[in-house]
Amino acid sequence: MEIYCTRPQCPRPQNHFVDLDDNAILRTAEQKYCSACGMPLILAGRYLPIKLLGKGGFGAAFLSRDRYTTRMRECVVKQFLPAGNLSPDQLQLAQHLFEREAIVLEEIGSEHHQIPDLFAFFPVIVPGWQIDKQDQFFYLVQEYIDGENLEEELLRRGKFSESEVLFVLRSILPVLQFVHDKGIIHRDIKPSNIMRHRNGKLFLLDFGAVKQATNSPSGANNSSTGIYSMGFAPPEQMSGGKVFPSTDLYALAVTVILLLTGQQDITKLFDAYTNQLQWQDLVNISSHFSKVLDKMLQTAPLHRFQSAQDVLNALEEQGIPDTSLNPHQPQVISQSPPTPLPQPYIPSQKNYSTFSELEILAGSAFSGFEGALISIAFLSIIELPTFTFIASAVVLGILIYAQIKRWIDKWDLVIIPAVTLLIIFLIPFLQGQLSIQAIVILSFTGSLVAVALTSLFRLIYKILSLLL
Repeated sequence: MEIYCTRPQCPRPQNHFVDLDDNAILRTAEQKYCSACGMPLILAGRYLPIKLLGKGGFGAAFLSRDRYTTRMRECVVKQFLPAGNLSPDQLQLAQHLFEREAIVLEEIGSEHHQIPDLFAFFPVIVPGWQIDKQDQFFYLVQEYIDGENLEEELLRRGKFSESEVLFVLRSILPVLQFVHDKGIIHRDIKPSNIMRHRNGKLFLLDFGAVKQATNSPSGANNSSTGIYSMGFAPPEQMSGGKVFPSTDLYALAVTVILLLTGQQDITKLFDAYTNQLQWQDLVNISSHFSKVLDKMLQTAPLHRFQSAQDVLNALEEQGIPDTSLNPHQPQVISQSPPTPLPQPYIPSQKNYSTFSELEILAGSAFSGFEGALISIAFLSIIELPTFTFIASAVVLGILIYAQIKRWIDKWDLVIIPAVTLLIIFLIPFLQGQLSIQAIVILSFTGSLVAVALTSLFRLIYKILSLLL
């Protein structure tokens, strides 16, 4: 099983543990440590990062498994990892936003089916790179949404149709209404923060930039902190002023326009002379829908819709049909439940076994080939079969141990035998009484025998595992 090290700048984050391919061992195994930097790999004793999903301004996200659940539940582990050289005040703000995301997810994630649940939030303190210094990392664990975000979908398939963006609107507006009713403003609506599950359902992600809205007339508690995505934030947010529910509606309208036009950079649609987005000539939508978007995009918050429900009502009042069914995923409307698709990021148990077998068989082929070459060289030098056997076994054992520790892998399995064969070819007395052709044949024979024996033992092990 592969476990990914979460320490920043780890030179070799992938760690492989053959014994953890067995779920029974995986559930009870002691802590594992990164072979390159010594970082604990099993976070909080239960979460096993498998793959880096991506990095953002304040953190990194890892696809992980929870070993204390019956089905080794998939989850996302987010690590607080601010980018760049931040001042102490900026670092404190970034950490506050990260902790704020955990608080909000805990508060509302379990209450709405389109917001990921929070599973855990914890710090990890480990020895640092420097002696007598410790590093502290913060993690939150949330529900894994199996799919792709709308930014990825746009890059993959191009611009959306009117019916497709109406589905996005009618899916996300109720979520925003729920969030705003809780006194929370998201403040970072954009395509990358809207995830489409493989069954077609849309989720709203990334609550790290949320802001509590208040009714304070001074607005001291609902001013913007300057955290926003360029092109999606309305003027009041970019200037650091008050933010409102209509702030999120503006960003959602920009998101819709980006999807409709297929433009990857929304700032290219901005006209500095009119201080507005110029998009109408690039899309083909109904005039009623265009008017709804225009009102959502008004510069002054007062002139926009004041709530997400107001936008939904306007769509209905202007005769725009309710596209409650996802036009891009028609199978979800079937009377029978949709057939689950294979997981794109985490391989199934079968795929884990296939990967492990291929790697083990490659290592066996390497060991057989290299073992034959080493034996021929030792026998040519010493001419004592017993000593040759012992010396060859010791060297081969070292090579196998190096494979287990991942010091030798991938192209090393080809380069090392090639170099060994070249040395024997260039130094004739290492060949003994054999021709170079005979040495190559014997080495390949040793490789095939090692692969055959390994496959046989794997087969016996699987049969016994099924019977016992």
